[in-house]
Amino acid sequence: MIDYIKDIGNYGQKNINFLARNWGLKSNYKARFQIEFVFRDAKQYTGLCDCQATSEAKLGFHFNASLTALNLLRLEDRHHAVEGAGRNVISIASWKTRKFNAHLLERFSCHLGLDFTAIKSSPGFAALCNYGAIAA
Repeated sequence: MIDYIKDIGNYGQKNINFLARNWGLKSNYKARFQIEFVFRDAKQYTGLCDCQATSEAKLGFHFNASLTALNLLRLEDRHHAVEGAGRNVISIASWKTRKFNAHLLERFSCHLGLDFTAIKSSPGFAALCNYGAIAA
């Protein structure tokens, strides 16, 4: 009886290894987690679940707008990433903080009558935008 159970255990392990090798189980789980992270970030930061529309077309537009905003932010992060850093993690909260700080500086310059292009080209602009962002 014990040998029979041991054989079933070995067969099960061999079967799992066979499936993992031949059907790309690891890549499927990796893709699944990436999809889950996209939906989590869209819910937390781009308002995926905040729409109160009832028509299918309006809901579709809202979902597309939310996921597009997230993808554009990821594209911008990839554009600004340092070459060869090997960084795979993106902090949506940090990007949201940076974008808010840049918008706030633009509003201040507009209301104070300052030239925003001069402020944007100053060396301290990046430090002001990164105020409150998570250090990576």
